[in-house]
Amino acid sequence: MSKEEIGITVSKEIDFSEWYTQVVLKAKLADYAPVKGLIVLRPDGYSIWESLKTTFDRKFLKNGIRNGFLPILIPESLLGKEQKHFAGFNPEVFWVTHSGENVLGDRLALRPTSETLAYTMYSKWIQSWRDLPLKINFWNTALRAEIKATKPFLRTSEFLWQEGHTVHANQEEAENEVMKILEIYKNTVEDELAIPVVTGKKSEKEKFVGAVYTTTMEAIMPDGKALQMGTSHFLGQNFSVPFEVKFADKDNIEQFAWQTSWGVSWRLIGAMIMVHGDDKGLVLPPKVAPIQIVIVPIFKSDDSKEIVFKKVNEIYEELESKQIRVHIDDRVELTPGYKFNDWELKGVPLRIEIGPKDIEKEQIVLAKRYNREKINLNFKEIEKIVTILDEIQKDMLKIAKIKAKENTSIISNYTEFKSKIVKGGFLYAYWCGKVECETKIKEETGADIRVIPFESKNTDGKCMYCQEQSITIPIFARGY
Repeated sequence: MSKEEIGITVSKEIDFSEWYTQVVLKAKLADYAPVKGLIVLRPDGYSIWESLKTTFDRKFLKNGIRNGFLPILIPESLLGKEQKHFAGFNPEVFWVTHSGENVLGDRLALRPTSETLAYTMYSKWIQSWRDLPLKINFWNTALRAEIKATKPFLRTSEFLWQEGHTVHANQEEAENEVMKILEIYKNTVEDELAIPVVTGKKSEKEKFVGAVYTTTMEAIMPDGKALQMGTSHFLGQNFSVPFEVKFADKDNIEQFAWQTSWGVSWRLIGAMIMVHGDDKGLVLPPKVAPIQIVIVPIFKSDDSKEIVFKKVNEIYEELESKQIRVHIDDRVELTPGYKFNDWELKGVPLRIEIGPKDIEKEQIVLAKRYNREKINLNFKEIEKIVTILDEIQKDMLKIAKIKAKENTSIISNYTEFKSKIVKGGFLYAYWCGKVECETKIKEETGADIRVIPFESKNTDGKCMYCQEQSITIPIFARGY
């Protein structure tokens, strides 16, 4: 097999979709499962997910949120308790109808989301104000019948995610929780994945079914499409009433509780691939990279091999002592050039090249993956690598912010909007707040309101579609 077949064979600029799929498969993050719409997560892909999970768990626990577990099967009779909410998921539900050869009396849904199941349990666990707030997060899978237009990490029939469900004694406390979670999401995505996001609210049309309102964080991808990175919902009492999630307050008067729900999925990994990857393959931010540094020894004889590996092992131990995830590529059957390309494809942030001549000069060669820069580093300066990794992480976010800004426009009229939406991007535009205009814009251009930024205020402008008084300036885009 030629190197061209092994590496990425299409340009990110020319065929973004094919480029993305090749990176996922050839960088060995995931592979297609035998069932259409499902993928298998490989160790590197799962390692990135575990890294995010660890960060979220630490932040959740600091906020008083603990992890629990929910089963995957939900009775149809239970789903029907909140008809409006369930109707939004019904077309996507997988149903279990048999147990062996026996027909089930009540069909079982493979969990599309867990509100109905969680709140049935919460109604049993909550009796008094002393039981509140109740804040539980669930790491699990959800299943939705995404059969037609599937794409690894972005749209699959089964996906990994976390979903949090909290219960509070009053509205203010619940709404504060919504914003705390959104801030956790934003900080984690920007700090760990180096992806800039815009936070705000969804429109009434686009909010989570059953929520009073939905807050969201949105990112723009290099192909001009928007990706919803996570949502945090204020549910009010819309679920506590039908599921009887209520409590006796301090005056022993029964009250219905106030609730929130929120979640992110492994589409965060898909966003990371799209935002940072290049024509050589994956580019990983150091904080989530399964391997942060790979050491490639270079030698031509057994004598030089012994000298080189002696130094390589010393460097490995020094880096490992600094809690750096480091790997030695000791594959003798492959050339250094092949190894360089292989690790660039896999996106390892830093590569150390070291051979006999480098040892004579008491230095290593450092190759940065994100910008392809090479620098020499003296043996006595190895500890600087910690700082270099931190600089790479920050610079990747800085570059991503510049690219996102370049892919963002302020629109003055609908003609301009229709022209620019062809190329994609985030488009700020005046909107009157009417669903009719929002719907027509979607029908005519394929773009919808992705987010109404928190900083967006009432304006003296005119709605770009109907020319009536504008009330806000949301971001429109075509999305995944």
